[in-house]
Order: sequence, then structure tokens, then C-alpha cells
Amino acid sequence: MRTDRKPSELRPVLIERGFTKMTPGSVLMHMGETRVLCTISIDFDVPPWMRDLGEGWVTAEYSMLPGSSRERVRRSSISGGRTKEIQRLIGRSLRAVVDLAAMPETTARVDCDVLQADGGTRTASITGAWVALADAFDHLVAEGRLERSPIVDHVAAVSAGIFGDVVLLDLDYQEDVAADVDANVVMTGSGKLVEVQGTAEGDPFERSQLDELLDLTAEGIGRLVEEQQTARRD
Repeated sequence: MRTDRKPSELRPVLIERGFTKMTPGSVLMHMGETRVLCTISIDFDVPPWMRDLGEGWVTAEYSMLPGSSRERVRRSSISGGRTKEIQRLIGRSLRAVVDLAAMPETTARVDCDVLQADGGTRTASITGAWVALADAFDHLVAEGRLERSPIVDHVAAVSAGIFGDVVLLDLDYQEDVAADVDANVVMTGSGKLVEVQGTAEGDPFERSQLDELLDLTAEGIGRLVEEQQTARRD
């Protein structure tokens, strides 16, 4: 069982804005020992299937860099199934809080590169990418490219797990691989669910445990939204 923090406690969080200078929005997201670099690139165009619709698009790419884990991750131009799943999750999560009509003929490309992985890389990517995207949109407004920021709400994500009868928030790698149930939850700042991913690794779990897990992740995401707000004020 966990000894370094309470079951309901997040790992230390740090959101470093403006970590790189070549993009309109960038964040180095710290969740415990996990580090994810989130950067935003802007194209004043949209995919062919979106042209002339009067809307923009937000899409994401995700990768684990060599040196991010104990075993070297190979560079590859081909995304595997897990990578594609995470990329789609990040994109869906961000689009849930973006008014695409407020960014016509504009594509925001979100790159989430894992520099160091110790559990929760996809959830850290979503939480950090929201801040980077909000900064990028503010930059476009300041340049006169957009009338207003398309951001309509916060979005953040956190992992959780069940060990016997105990629910733990924000799993590190060792907890993640040992959990009886592991889950990732994405919510908006107003408390609406965007996505719930949960799996029993062995015996099925009770509905009451799922409710407990969702209550705990909602509290954790509320604290992450506060971290986003604090970072944006700095």
C-alpha cells in the first residue's frame, strides 16, 4: 500500500508555461516523476473534409521519447495501437471544451512528448495540453487572428486504481501495474464527464466501487483545474 501520500492525494504537480519559445503555447507538465512536454502548432487551414464548414479543428499526437522509460523506446514514424488510442483521447478531450466555430479554417496541432514516464502519461498530457492550448489561443487573439479564445471550459484528467477495497488516486507506475482495477477519467472544469476508461485486471468490481472511484477522481480533477488556473495567472 501507498506510504508516501494519502490515498486521495495527488502527486506533486507543476505546470511550467512557455517552456519552449518557438510555439505559441508550450507546457512542461510534471505529475510526480512523470514529465510531458506539450506544445501547440497552428495551421491556418483545416483537413479537406472540414473545408467550407466555417469551423476549425484540434488534433493531437503523442509519443514516448527514447530515455523516457527504463527500457529504451525506439523512435518510429508508425504509431502503434496504444499510441493512436492515446492521441485520439487527447484530441477528444480538448475538443470537448473548444468552440470549433470560434476558430474557422484554423487547426491547432497538439504534440505531447513524454520525457519521463512514471504512470499517468495520458492524463498528464491532457491536463498540460489544455494550458498550452489556452495560451496558444490567447496568442492568436492578441495577434488579431481570432476574435476571442475558443476555450469554453477547463478539462483535466487523472488516473485511479482499486487495491482490494481501497481506491487510490493518481497512480504511479508501480501502483498502476499492481492495481486490481485501473482507470483514467477526463472531466471538464464544470464537472461533466468527457471519458471514463476502467478495467478489472482480475475479478470484476462492484458498481459502488466505480462510484467511489468517480467521486475521488472528480475531487482530484477539481484540484488539477485549480493548478491550471494558478499556472495561467502566473
